Amino acid sequence: MKGTIVKCLEEMVVSQFGKNQWQEIVRQSGTGLEKVIILPITEIEDAKIMTVVQKTCEILKLTVQQAADAFGDYWMNVYAPKYYNSFLKKHTSAKTFLLDTDNIHVQMTHMIKDAKPPRFKYEWKNPNTLLIDYSSQRRLIDFAVGLCKGVGKYYHEDLQVRKLSDSRVEVVFPGK
Repeated sequence: MKGTIVKCLEEMVVSQFGKNQWQEIVRQSGTGLEKVIILPITEIEDAKIMTVVQKTCEILKLTVQQAADAFGDYWMNVYAPKYYNSFLKKHTSAKTFLLDTDNIHVQMTHMIKDAKPPRFKYEWKNPNTLLIDYSSQRRLIDFAVGLCKGVGKYYHEDLQVRKLSDSRVEVVFPGK
């Protein structure tokens, strides 16, 4: 995974729980990440990131879904506006952003060497309900759910988001 994920997680933990908590998470993870400078494009082994996420949940006493929701909120409402604002600003609604997410990830694979972001397929259940099929070797569906919730908050829309399976998310947009 790319270092941008770890950088966002670090910023989120430091801002919400303090620098000491982050240092303890990284120390207890045994990944050695405290000894390296992590840049957004740095390639970090998936297993190391998953260990850091596990330690984050353990030390902060969060469920995976709570951590994923917090990450999704932070990514969309604090981190992405600083680093990926052009992707956010070209959309005026959660719906258009979510429907462009797969395209954004395809663009990222052209811009960042060795990027392996998740892929998404879309199906409309009805005019207000979008089913998103999530495909990733990392199996981080809970983070996809958290990010969808964060998208709703960013665009000031009350989305109803729920995980249907390990590869499918349902997003209900507010009716007009």
